[in-house]
Formats: sequence, C-alpha cells, structure tokens
Amino acid sequence: MNSPTPATRGGVARVCRYLYRVPLLLIHLLVFLPLILIGMLPPWGELRVGDEPLGYKVVNWWSAGLMWIFGFRLVRIGKPLQGAVLFVANHVSWVDICVLHSQRMMGFVAKREIAGWPVVGWLAGRGQTIFHQRGSTESLDGVMQQMVVRLREGKGVGVFPEGRTRGGHDVGPFHARIFQAAVETGVPVQPVALRYGAGGDAQTIVAFGPRESFFANFLRLLGEPARRAEVHFLEPIGGQDLEGRRRIAETSRTRILAAMAGT
Repeated sequence: MNSPTPATRGGVARVCRYLYRVPLLLIHLLVFLPLILIGMLPPWGELRVGDEPLGYKVVNWWSAGLMWIFGFRLVRIGKPLQGAVLFVANHVSWVDICVLHSQRMMGFVAKREIAGWPVVGWLAGRGQTIFHQRGSTESLDGVMQQMVVRLREGKGVGVFPEGRTRGGHDVGPFHARIFQAAVETGVPVQPVALRYGAGGDAQTIVAFGPRESFFANFLRLLGEPARRAEVHFLEPIGGQDLEGRRRIAETSRTRILAAMAGT
C-alpha cells in the first residue's frame, strides 16, 4: 500500500482542525458573543477593570478568544499607550483588526465594505469603527473629522496607512494625510508591526490570495495550522516629531519595517 502523500496528510490534518474548530467557533459566536455585548452595555460596560472600562476589556477577551480558535498564538512585544493615541499598523488581512483588538480597544478606520462582512463587519460596527468609502474625498473628510473628535475624547484610533492589503509580500507606502488628525490634536502616534508566523514567514498565507473573497479567506484560515502572531507596539512618535504628517508617515513606516525585519 502506498504511503499518504504530504498533500493527503495535510488534507486530513485540515479536516481534523475543522472538526474541532467549527464547534468552538459556533460556541464563541452563539454563547459568548451575547455575553460580550451585554458586558459592553451600561452600566456594566462602564465599570472599571484596571485602567479601562469593562466594555473595552470584554472586546479584548473576545477577540483574543477568536484568534485562539483560528490557531493564532498571540505574542505582544512592547506596550500599547493608553488614552488618546493614533495607532498605525501594516495591513495584511481582516485578522489584523481582531489581533489589535485583542490587545487594546481602538476605533478603526476601515473600508465601508467591511460593514457587510459576516461577524467581523457586525462587530466592527459596534467597536467604534469609522467606515470610509474608498475613492471618495467627501467620505475621507468626514473620516478625518470623526478621528479628531475621537482623539479629543481621549479614545484610541487605529489606521492602516497603506490604505489596502497587499498580499503580504511587502509594506506599501504610507498615505500622509491620515496622520493629520494626530497633528491637529497633538496626540502621540504609535506604530504597530504585525508579523504572522515564525519571523513573519506566514504573511502571504494570512493575506488574501488573488481574487480571494473574505468568506473564502475566513474558511481557509480556520483550517490552517496553529502559528505565532506577533504584535509589536513600537516607540511612539510625539512632541516635536508631530510637526509634519509626512515625516510622521515616513518614521512610522521605517520603524514598522525594522520590526518586521527583526532589527
């Protein structure tokens, strides 16, 4: 009898992962998600747990649990700033939002299409997400105004300055305009590097494949082997360094690239 090929073994292993992860995912959605939503509502959500409201903490816990079900073993390097901060990260996949939410509550600037994605879109709408219609100057102006309001309220805002995912092959140029909110409000900017796999060797696996839909990517990642997911909270940019948004964009990207390279 011929021994199984590597492809066959991989197929069997993937089926086995689906067999236990799908039930866990259903429990996470049908049992724990309603509890999380209750925990976000007043008065419970306003109770303090350490430095943050309970409503923020339950988002951290639920997001971390979702990533664990998908096999991501989260490793945090550095510490996220508290209060009003503009977090800027490289963009690989929809997973990025969940990984960041597992560490710190922040309202993301995200493309409007995400609002229609199953589970993730629904959660994003309740997680302070600011939706942007790509290609619309009017929409971007509204996004900038909302970012300024959020930051002045002392909240964290997260953005992906590349503007889109890039297949995980590289980190694209950062659009400087998105940093105007930090310049206007004077809040610090904290770059965040997201690395999937050992030394970042799974960036292209986690990323969307060519013409791959959100649902297809969601199902594919649910069957992937467990792997490391690093969240590097890097040295923040503040004070005199906030004088120009283009310089902030360049500095943020440089620090993220250095972390991605392991330097």
